[in-house]
Amino acid sequence: MRRIRALIFDDNESICSVLWRLLEKRGYEVFTFLDPDSCPLHRTPSCNCPMDHACVDIIITDINMPNVSGLEFIKNQLKKGCKVKNIALMSGAWTDYEAEYAQRLGCQVFHKPFSLDELNEWLDDCEKKIDTNRALSNWFLDQVSL
Repeated sequence: MRRIRALIFDDNESICSVLWRLLEKRGYEVFTFLDPDSCPLHRTPSCNCPMDHACVDIIITDINMPNVSGLEFIKNQLKKGCKVKNIALMSGAWTDYEAEYAQRLGCQVFHKPFSLDELNEWLDDCEKKIDTNRALSNWFLDQVSL
């Protein structure tokens, strides 16, 4: 049985830290980035995961980020063939267009400030859908300095 693997993107270090602690407490393997541009996934031209693998189980990202918006990052990952099924986008300044677009992409939308109970409820739902015996790709771990 593998631990659930999650990526968190938020340029606010405090929010990143709170989310990391929450997911770590739930037993997740967690990787955080202050900007999607610094993540190796953003730099690849296509999804490098084998057909029956995904690199992570959950992605949580802020919308307003320094170099690449969270919405743009997710849109690009999906275009590349990313197989991650549980994606949440968060913002304190959603436009109607952004919120509708995120939902069309199949993403959970969180409005900052949101309660940790709200996030935990979504994570509970995600966990029910994740097969803990699934195969996860490790290609990006070799590129991330831990």
